[in-house]
Amino acid sequence: MIRAINRKLLRDLWHIRGQAIAIVLVIASGVAIFVMSLSTYSSLDLTSQTYFDRYRFGDVFAQLQRAPDSLVSRIREIPGVSQVQTRIVKEVTLDVPGLPEPATGRLISLPESNETTLNALFLRDGRFPEPYRRDEVLASEAFMVANNLNPGDFIGAVINGKKQELKIVGTVLSPEYIISLGGGAIIPDDRRFGVLWMDDESLSTVYDMDGAFNDVCMTLRREASLPETLQRLDLLLEPYGGFESYGRDDQLSYSFLSDELSQLKAMSKITPTIFLGVSAFLLNVVVSRIISTQREQIAMLKAFGYGNFHIVSHYLKLILSIAGLGILIGIGWGGALGISVTEMYGEFYKFPLIFFQLDFRVVVIGVVISLLFAVGGTFRTVLSAARLPPAEAMRPEPPAQFRATIVERLGLAAFLSASVRMILRQLERKPFKTALSAFGIALAVAVMVLGRFSIDAINYIMEHQFSIAQRQDITVNLVEESDYSAFHALRNLPGVMHAEPFRQLPVRLRYRTLEKELSLTGLEPDAELFRIMNADEKRVPLPPEGVLLSEKLAEILHIKPGEEIRVEVLDGRRQTTKLRVTGTVTDFSGTNAYLSIDASRSFLQEGPSISGAYLQVDEREMDNLYRQLKETPRVAGVTILKAARESFQKTVGENMLKMNVFNIMFGCIIAVGVVYNTARISLSERARELATLRVIGFTRAEVSTILLGELAIVTLVAIPLGLIIGYGFSAILSSALETDMYRIPLAFKPYSFGFSAVVVMVAALVSGLIVRRKVDHFDLISVLKSRD
Repeated sequence: MIRAINRKLLRDLWHIRGQAIAIVLVIASGVAIFVMSLSTYSSLDLTSQTYFDRYRFGDVFAQLQRAPDSLVSRIREIPGVSQVQTRIVKEVTLDVPGLPEPATGRLISLPESNETTLNALFLRDGRFPEPYRRDEVLASEAFMVANNLNPGDFIGAVINGKKQELKIVGTVLSPEYIISLGGGAIIPDDRRFGVLWMDDESLSTVYDMDGAFNDVCMTLRREASLPETLQRLDLLLEPYGGFESYGRDDQLSYSFLSDELSQLKAMSKITPTIFLGVSAFLLNVVVSRIISTQREQIAMLKAFGYGNFHIVSHYLKLILSIAGLGILIGIGWGGALGISVTEMYGEFYKFPLIFFQLDFRVVVIGVVISLLFAVGGTFRTVLSAARLPPAEAMRPEPPAQFRATIVERLGLAAFLSASVRMILRQLERKPFKTALSAFGIALAVAVMVLGRFSIDAINYIMEHQFSIAQRQDITVNLVEESDYSAFHALRNLPGVMHAEPFRQLPVRLRYRTLEKELSLTGLEPDAELFRIMNADEKRVPLPPEGVLLSEKLAEILHIKPGEEIRVEVLDGRRQTTKLRVTGTVTDFSGTNAYLSIDASRSFLQEGPSISGAYLQVDEREMDNLYRQLKETPRVAGVTILKAARESFQKTVGENMLKMNVFNIMFGCIIAVGVVYNTARISLSERARELATLRVIGFTRAEVSTILLGELAIVTLVAIPLGLIIGYGFSAILSSALETDMYRIPLAFKPYSFGFSAVVVMVAALVSGLIVRRKVDHFDLISVLKSRD
C-alpha cells in the first residue's frame, strides 16, 4: 500500500512540476539570503575576533596633550588593568607622488624593539624601520594599495612645521585600523588618509616629546569594570589635557565593523522571513488546489483502507519534497554567495587573512525555519483533506451560485462583451481566492520595491549630503585652534572665492543620567557652504543662543527641544555650561550638534578663533592651491568634497548596491514564481470550463482572453497594493539598519516603483504566454472526461 501511494506522490509532483520548480526557487532564495547573511556575519565575526585576540587589540583608548612616562605606573595601578601601552600620535600633511591634492597622515610611534605590546602590527611586505632612522616609516596597506606605493618609495610630510622626505620600508596591517578613518571622518578614503609608524626615538625628538606621551591604550582583565576604569583613567589624565577615554565599542574602526555586523544580522532576519512567508503562501495555494481536484481520489484511498495518517503523510511528503529541494539548493547557493560577499568585505576591511565558515548551526536553523514555514503554512489544509468523509469526497464540489455582478446590476452589461462579463463574474464569485491571488502578486511587487530601496536611499544620501547640505569644495582642518589671522590666510590662498570658518570642540553632552561624547561644531549663522538641512531639504537656521541636535543624538539622550543640556568641554579648559536645545535636524551620519560660532566663543570666553575653514575654490586654481596647502605647517588635514563623495560611493554605496543586486535577483525570482503559480492554478481550476467553451464555439483567442483577462485584472489590482506593502517593508528595513554611525533614509524615486511594477507585469505577460500555449494545445476530450 505504501509503495502505491508513493507512486501517486511522484505522479503528483510531475503533474505540478512547473509550479513546484517556481516554489523551490522562492524557498531557495529565502534560505540562500539567510545562509549568506548569517554565514558572512559569523565569518567576519570569527575573522575579526581571531585577529583582535592574536594581535592584542586594546580595550580602552585615550588621548591627551602631554604626560610624562612616570604616569604609566599609576595607570597600571587602576583595578582591572592588564596591559598598558603609551605612544606618540600626531597628524601630518602628506605629499604623495601622483596625488595632486594633499593627503593626511597619522604618525604613530613605534617602540625600539618594533614589538608593540598592544595593537601589534602584521608585516605584509618589507621590513621594520631601523632604530634612530628618522626617515624610515611603515605604512598601512590600504594607503599603499590605493596610491600604488611599494616598500622603498618616498613620500613628503610636513612634520612639526618642517617638510621631510620619508622612506616607506614596510607595509603593515593593524587591528586598530581594519578600516582607515581620519580624525572625525565617517567615510574611509584610503588614497588621502594613511597611517604611518615611525621609530619612537625619532618621533619624540621631532616633537620634543622625550620621556612623554600623548596617547594611551590598555587591555583589561575579565573582572574589570569598564565604566569604573574609564572614570579613573580620566581623573589621572585630566591634569595633562586628557580628552574623554573610551572603550573598544566606541573606537572608530571597531564601531564601523560592529555596525556592519549589526546590519548583516538584521538583513538575515527580515528579508528571508518575507521570502519564506511567500513560499508558505504559495505552497498553501498549490496544495489546496491539489486537494480540491483530488477529492475523489482521497475518497477512493480511504475506501481502500488508507487512514487519516496515510492521507496526511502523503500530502506532507509532497510539501516536504518541494521544501526539501528548495532548502538544499538554498544552502548551496547561500554558501557560494556567502563566500563571494565575505571576500567583498575582505577587500573593504583589512585583515591579514579572512576565514569563511558555513556554520552548521546556521544551516540547521535555516532548515528548521524553512520547514516550519512550509509545514505551518499548509498543515491546516492537509488536515482538512484527511478529515473529509469518503461519501462527501466522492461528490464534486457544488457549483457556484449564479448572481449578477455589480457591473450587471448597474446596467452596464450591454457595453461589455460576453468574455469580459465572464471574467468579472468569476472574480466576484470567488472573492477570497481573488484576494489571495492579488495578495500573492502584491508580495512579489513588494519584494521588488524592497530590492530597489537601497539604491534610492544611497543616491538620496549622496545628493543631500554632498550637493545640498555641503557645498564647499575643500575643508581645511588646522593643527590647533587659531585666531582669525589663520582664517584670513586661508581666505587669501590661490583660487579661494569664498571661505567660512568653523569651530570644533570635543565635548560631553549630559542630560539627566545619559551622556554622549562628540565634536560640537560652531558655524557662521549665515553659512552658505555648510548648511544645516532637514530631510525635506529645508534649511534649519542656527539660533543665536542654544544648540541644534541631530535627531539620532536627541533620541539617544531622550531630550526634546526646549530642554537644557549640560555641555562639558573635554580639552584642557574643561569649561562647563548649559545650553537650551532649540531644535533637532535630520542627518544620515554620526551624532552631531551645532551652534553659532559666536555662541561657542561666548561660553568658552575666548576671542575669535577657528578650527578650520570651508573653502569654495576656482577649479582652474586647484593645483596651485594644493601645492600651497602641502607646504603649510599649520594645516593638519584637507578634505576634498568630490573625493569624499567618490569614496562614499566606492565604499558604502558599492557594498550596499552589490547586496542590492542579490535582492533584485531574488525579487525577480519571487515575482515569476508568484505570477506563474497564480496563472497555472487558475488554468487547472478552470480547465473543464474553458474546454467546454472551446467545444461550443469560442475561439482560442476568446478562451485565452477569459483566462488571461482574470490574471491581468488581478495583477493590476495587486500592483498598487504591492507598492504600499513594499514601502512598509522598506520602512522596517530602514529602521532595522539604523545605527549611531549611519541612518538609511526612507527615500524612493518614481522610477523604482515603475521598475517594480514593470517587472511584475513582464512576469505576468511571460506566465500568461506559457499558459496561453497550454490552452491552445488542450486535449478537449481528455479534459472534458475528467471529473471535478
